[in-house]
Amino acid sequence: MTSSNVISVRPLAGVTFFNLFQGCVRRNMAKPWRRCWRWRTTASTCTSLLETICCFNGTSATSLLLRGTGTVSGSGNEGLSSKTVHTTSVGKSILTRHKSRLLYPTQKPCCFKRIHSDDKLKDPFALAQKDLNHLYEDIKKELFVSKSELKSLCDYYFDGKGKAFRPMIVVLMARACNSHSNQDGDLLPGQRSIAMISEMIHTASLVHDDVIDGSDKRRGKTTINEVWGERKAILAGDFILSAASMALARIGNNTVVSVLSQVMEDLVRGEFMQLGSKENENERFKHYLDKTFKKTASLIANSCKAVSILVNSDPEVHEIAFQYGRNVGIAFQLVDDVLDFTACASQLGKPSATDLKLGLATGPVLFACQQFPELHGMIMRRFSSSGDVARAWQYVQESEGVDQTNFLAQHYCQEAIRQISLLRPSLERDALIRLTQMVLTRDK
Repeated sequence: MTSSNVISVRPLAGVTFFNLFQGCVRRNMAKPWRRCWRWRTTASTCTSLLETICCFNGTSATSLLLRGTGTVSGSGNEGLSSKTVHTTSVGKSILTRHKSRLLYPTQKPCCFKRIHSDDKLKDPFALAQKDLNHLYEDIKKELFVSKSELKSLCDYYFDGKGKAFRPMIVVLMARACNSHSNQDGDLLPGQRSIAMISEMIHTASLVHDDVIDGSDKRRGKTTINEVWGERKAILAGDFILSAASMALARIGNNTVVSVLSQVMEDLVRGEFMQLGSKENENERFKHYLDKTFKKTASLIANSCKAVSILVNSDPEVHEIAFQYGRNVGIAFQLVDDVLDFTACASQLGKPSATDLKLGLATGPVLFACQQFPELHGMIMRRFSSSGDVARAWQYVQESEGVDQTNFLAQHYCQEAIRQISLLRPSLERDALIRLTQMVLTRDK
């Protein structure tokens, strides 16, 4: 191993969160994202630079103790270290745990080109299609009411034209966990219900978001609040959530109820976090990642965890499922924030530059602020002055903000691959690996 392939990270006086991350960006921007980096421990515990960045706990960067080296994966026969580092959510302290004996004993390298050829990796949507064939019909049964107007409101977004991204991840994770636990792979009734519930919670949150944001377009069609008004839209979202809660209760597992109830809390807390900002740059980025987890990734992470709980009692497996969903969820939102600057309205199904118009500073803006300090004032006043939106848009286009946000998303996907690779090989596990590539390359 040459010195160029080893990264040693130590706390330096005066080094900020952005210094750490941007230094990594500059060293690695030219490298293809499929190149797999493996972080290993010797006598001491270590963590990847990405995990350290994402677990930044609001203190100064000089208080972070980063030990370890990063090496490029070789033959793929390296054994797992006796300790691995994990976190349960963005911004929490770094915890250590011992590897369970039930985990797949030898981690396969998570590099698409070297390990998984595209022809061997199943298309996630195709693999999950059979399980999702009756998804929207089942949801409509849960939402059945005699009042025709309320029924029309609730059925509006469940027309079968959505991507069903979250239910697809949930059913693939369920089958991957079933295979890992020596089950026959078929979905349990409770797991199928969780996939349905995840889509119901997601859609209800969209209905409420559109009211808060005053949006008039969603999924290429007029929003519920534009068609029926804000009051009825709020009630429709509430009704969908209540129906999801009833379906959740029928699963009959108190732990699963507790896990998915956390999603509801996170959605509300995330929405409140979106209404505010931070003066300090380091705190601002942590605030952004915390909000991203709560508003987007928590639903995916906790739904994945819930389906694993129903088939396996090992908390290590639960954590793998959670961490995969968390990392994919955050990466998904980072790419979504990039598309707001790079995709046209027809691709997105909603107007572009929406976040800036709503006063939101997402990843591309926060990174661009490092090159264009003029953005700081705009961020603090939420782009409310005349010309702020146009100027901020231009600064982002002239900066490395989009590239750096994409690079951060790539690292989250690499961590998702590392986590899911701990499960026993299966078609569904490999489909979840391929899904990370699709998250990064999507254009809408």
